[in-house]
Amino acid sequence: MKLLILLSIFAATAIASQKRYDGYQLFQVTPKDRASYDALVQLYEQSEDYDFWIAPRGIDIAMDVMVPPARVATFVELMHAFRMEYRVKMIDVQTVLDMAREERAQIPRVATPRYSVDWNTYYDFNAISAFVNEIAAAHPNLVTVSSIGRSHEGRDIPLVKISSGGAGKKAIVIDGGIHAREWISPAFVTWLINELTENYAAHPQYVDNVDWYIMPVINPDGYQYTFAPLGDRLWRKNRRPNNNGIGGSSCMGTDMNRNFGFHWNEGGSSSNGCSDTFHGGAAFSEVESQHVRDAILAVAGPAEMYLTFHAYGQYWLTPWGYTSTLPSDYTQLYNLAVSAVNQLTAVYGTRYTIGSSTNVLYVASGGSDDWAKGGAGIPFSYTVEMRDEGLYGFELPARQIIPNNWRFGRPLSDG
Repeated sequence: MKLLILLSIFAATAIASQKRYDGYQLFQVTPKDRASYDALVQLYEQSEDYDFWIAPRGIDIAMDVMVPPARVATFVELMHAFRMEYRVKMIDVQTVLDMAREERAQIPRVATPRYSVDWNTYYDFNAISAFVNEIAAAHPNLVTVSSIGRSHEGRDIPLVKISSGGAGKKAIVIDGGIHAREWISPAFVTWLINELTENYAAHPQYVDNVDWYIMPVINPDGYQYTFAPLGDRLWRKNRRPNNNGIGGSSCMGTDMNRNFGFHWNEGGSSSNGCSDTFHGGAAFSEVESQHVRDAILAVAGPAEMYLTFHAYGQYWLTPWGYTSTLPSDYTQLYNLAVSAVNQLTAVYGTRYTIGSSTNVLYVASGGSDDWAKGGAGIPFSYTVEMRDEGLYGFELPARQIIPNNWRFGRPLSDG
């Protein structure tokens, strides 16, 4: 019976790509034994009908799965067949998206804003691009903006360098927006750029002692698509068509965070071009991943830290993502993460789980954090999964942008 249910899921014809999510439900599912966990892993790896907002992590660990209306009955039958615990977190995903959009529309706008973005709401890629150039013009002694290259659709990917000058300084490399739907990531990264420059006088040591290389949106095509009138708010990948027969598919997009060339395609990614975790035809097959690689390698010598920001779940993750084996310097990685998380908890009470990606979450090879450490040689490399723990999912209310952010205390580079 269980096998028949799984086969019916995989054999079903895939529904057309949806721009609206009427009738889609978000389930929280907890596998209770190895058989139920393996069934969910099989679903995660082989079926593009189900969108795992939180991927399978282990027995007795909850995960979030968005299910299309045509699959709800079969999915519930699967839950019962394997005796899994489950509950519906969102009875209609489109209603949640609509409510979030309405809430953002009601946020008052500053009559004469200083910059094209603020941190009371979320902004598209065009506004973020304008912002980085505006802040560079306002602080030419601290900020320079360059393009690391163009995306598949021709958008310049900005790199913001923040430095007070001087030679021999260590560097921190930061990126955001690798997954298009994770809006809190570019919101945080742009806030950080603003904080380091506009409030430089309050904490000059962060810029005087360290050079910052910040890429606020490294998947600009996908990110802009989540804002587009004919786009998809829950789009994850980049926007290059997979029309070359890879995975036997003509679907759109590659998961850039499975496309980096350190232990690429060694688990936790898909060869199915329609999957949200499609790893591409080869390591660094995507032009955006290539540009990010080259930009990081250009500053890898002085770089002591790499931070890539994601959502959601509140995790501070170390390499490795491709194996449960820990890096040889895991103690140092862990201790520095504890210091950073303690600051976050002290300010807003937000708690983060710390550990290696595979041991805390799941296997995910081809990630940028693994490559930054294992490929580029940056000692302290982290993935930060920001707010929240699943109540709002990817629609974190704009009012939580500021509480999500850091208050500067002990420098992260004091490792």
